Amino acid sequence: MSHMDSEVRPSNFIRNIIDEDLESGKHTQVQTRFPPEPNGYLHIGHAKSICLNFGIAKDYQGQCNLRFDDTNPEKEDIDYVNSIQQDVSWLGFQWSGDVRYSSNYFDQLHAYAVELIEKGLAYVCFLNGEQTREYRGTLKEPGKNSPYRDTPAAENLALFEKMRKGEFKEGECALRAKIDMASPFMCMRDPIIYRIRFAHHHQTGDKWCIYPMYDFTHCISDAIENITHSICTLEFQDNRRLYDWVLDNLNDFQAPNRTRQYEFSRLNLEYTLMSKRKLNDLVTRKLVTGWDDPRMPTIAGLRRRGYTAASIREFCLRIGVTKQDNLVEVGMLDACIREELNEYAPRAMAVLRPIKVIIENYPNATPEIINAAVHPNKEDMGTRQLAFGRELFIDAEDFKEEANKQFKRLVMGKEVRLRNAYVIKAERCDKDEQGNVTTIYCTYDADTLGKNPADGRKVKGVIHWVEASTAVAAEFRLYDRLFTETNPAVFETVDEVLNPNSLVVLHGVAEANLKHAKAEQAYQFEREGYFCADSKDSSSDRLVFNLTVPLRDSFA
Repeated sequence: MSHMDSEVRPSNFIRNIIDEDLESGKHTQVQTRFPPEPNGYLHIGHAKSICLNFGIAKDYQGQCNLRFDDTNPEKEDIDYVNSIQQDVSWLGFQWSGDVRYSSNYFDQLHAYAVELIEKGLAYVCFLNGEQTREYRGTLKEPGKNSPYRDTPAAENLALFEKMRKGEFKEGECALRAKIDMASPFMCMRDPIIYRIRFAHHHQTGDKWCIYPMYDFTHCISDAIENITHSICTLEFQDNRRLYDWVLDNLNDFQAPNRTRQYEFSRLNLEYTLMSKRKLNDLVTRKLVTGWDDPRMPTIAGLRRRGYTAASIREFCLRIGVTKQDNLVEVGMLDACIREELNEYAPRAMAVLRPIKVIIENYPNATPEIINAAVHPNKEDMGTRQLAFGRELFIDAEDFKEEANKQFKRLVMGKEVRLRNAYVIKAERCDKDEQGNVTTIYCTYDADTLGKNPADGRKVKGVIHWVEASTAVAAEFRLYDRLFTETNPAVFETVDEVLNPNSLVVLHGVAEANLKHAKAEQAYQFEREGYFCADSKDSSSDRLVFNLTVPLRDSFA
């Protein structure tokens, strides 16, 4: 367990409700669920819900189910099912028992729909989509009853059976709950509870051509699984009335301690989209390389970029659980990963924009070996060996022929310390036809090895470097925010706020110790930032490093 996982869980209104329910005896055990729809990859907003539902179950010695809301087969895919299970496990949580699917309950859901029809509480409606919208009314005007609303129960049963047998076309009719067309809540104006879809289902195959709607399925699935606290986001607040109406009108769910729905505010994060539909659009139009593109806010994308499960859990803990909508600063997420990686990431040196340095007075033909700490504050992490020789690479941005006193790096005629190594002095340089410096010629002081040189010389600047003959070539992907605006969701199209510099690719060199860097292993590249080897594209033949986060917040 990471040092970031706090033992103390701050209270919130949901935990207060659970405490009261347990104290009153309404419930003796807590049972929650996480019910994703398998129509895309999970994102950081889902991580908040995962941490809440699984965290509550863990803290109260209860159970949490993983249940796929798989009622829309046209948009679902087994790849999404697998990715969601991987994400939940990677975040450090384990669901109770087997993975569940709403489709497990299709037979029961059908029987409950029949029960509502028999009670005169559901009817088959033949209004088309446009007519249904017209009859529904507006927020200011009540709706009108469908002309099919008073069809006798026996006839509705026969029609619903014909729907089940595939004797109607898609969109020709739907089963609607009979509630109140004048309700101030749109979701209560005779909502559709079953529609016809001739679509192959990833779990049930071609058994069904009618599929239940989410609002009908969700509450019944919760009740079947004896969920005590059904926790969802605020956009479902009005739908709680439908949630209760369905259960109130079914014989099996009349117990006073049956499931209840509670809503909390969803996560809104700066520079981030939380709509799976919009994220899918980015993937489909190839504006990103896939759902796991390191610029995406998906859990898979964050993992590939180098974020740890502990840092995401810590972030979810810090933002808390409230009913108040707000836009969370992305710096909070970055701070969580920086704190963890500063503590645990081994140090290494990589030069992203290499320029050659030749130390003319260096006497050895072969490189010498210098021992350097793996972590400056953790002796138990040991040391690493660095080659040092006559030819090195430094970053082009660390050299200027002339500079003011604020530039504390290598300047012509002045000294700088090489990290973990010697003090060098720039003597002259070569340039290409465009005037770009290609090689810097230096001298070094052999008595200045280490952090505390014997001569007590004070050299203000320290730069990183990589010895040339042992350097390994590497590609560095510098990721920035995907959007240029703090709240991209308010713009009509994402295209107008896409950041053209969200990915900059550089080709440089790294110290030899990184040749076999493992995917997702974090490193602090000294003076550059936190990086990890890319899990898809990096290998011993082609090193690819992703920037997780800079050493400090440079975007703000």
